[in-house]
Amino acid sequence: MSTKPKAVVLLSGGLDSTTTAAIAKSDGFAVYGLSFQYGQRHKVELEAARKIAVQMGLEDQKTIQFDLRAFGGSALTSDIAVPKHDSAAEMEHGIPVTYVPARNTIFLSFALAWAEVLQANDIYIGVNAIDYSGYPDCRPEFIQAYEQMAALATKAGVEGTQRLTIHTPLIKLSKAQIIRRGLDLGVDYSATVTCYDPSPRGEGCGHCDACLLRLKGFEENGIADPAPYQKNATVKG
Repeated sequence: MSTKPKAVVLLSGGLDSTTTAAIAKSDGFAVYGLSFQYGQRHKVELEAARKIAVQMGLEDQKTIQFDLRAFGGSALTSDIAVPKHDSAAEMEHGIPVTYVPARNTIFLSFALAWAEVLQANDIYIGVNAIDYSGYPDCRPEFIQAYEQMAALATKAGVEGTQRLTIHTPLIKLSKAQIIRRGLDLGVDYSATVTCYDPSPRGEGCGHCDACLLRLKGFEENGIADPAPYQKNATVKG
């Protein structure tokens, strides 16, 4: 059993969350990865999360199951088509249909519960307010409000035995800066799955917002994205 302080890290299997887990480890925490099967379009990201947890030597990794397809309202949890573009410059402004209502609020609630059981004071989440798709639950204001709420929401918080900190190490970084930080920490990005609409083997489409932002980040670092893409994908940022 590690003597390091414990941290719960939201781990989707994507580029941002994997970088966040690497940062938490470099910050000196024993990392507990938390993933979700919430009715999203594909499960390949969860397979990636499990592999990454082993590869990075996390203390534990759990996958929580619930079904947001019961509500729908998003291209990731219903039959709404995922928007595709030829370049990042063509991405739509505003909140896109890939936004999943209240997703990070729900995810952080599970993380808060596990952190209390683990007697952990720290949660890491890879939200980003620079190169992102306009999601309201990725903004600093949301994280600050959630942290304040968390202090009132648990037995440990009320009794003063837990003062939770929600770490957002990527929130002010561009995608290129996130990738550079991960590379410096030895992250294997070939193992990550970012695409909103990948093939059954986890190959990126190369045209959804997630792929385009990722490709742009690698291009700005002057290196090729090591992740696999579908043969008909035009792989450029």
